[in-house]
Amino acid sequence: MKIIYAIVSSDDGNRVTDVLTEHQFSVTRLATTGGFLKKGNATLMIGTDENRVDEAIDLIHETCGKRQRITCDMPAPGIGAMSTGYMMMPVTVELGGATIFVTDVERFEKF
Repeated sequence: MKIIYAIVSSDDGNRVTDVLTEHQFSVTRLATTGGFLKKGNATLMIGTDENRVDEAIDLIHETCGKRQRITCDMPAPGIGAMSTGYMMMPVTVELGGATIFVTDVERFEKF
């Protein structure tokens, strides 16, 4: 038995959960925050048999495509950016994708 932790964009969270559920995976979704943009993520916990791990990862990979977004770089607090003529410059960042961890389950009970 394995547990897969998949950290995906909150924008992808519902879609990935639906796809995994359609393929009979049990999924628990947690709302989490982190990353460069401090934007919401979805951390999915997927318990599965060892022989279905690759199938789950493939489904996540197919559903969470990477994409780019343009955002403006914000000045650091306390610099007085607006009074010093600081211009906000657009920055392209990559969104989407997934970070996945797979671990062994020592004990599993369902009742």
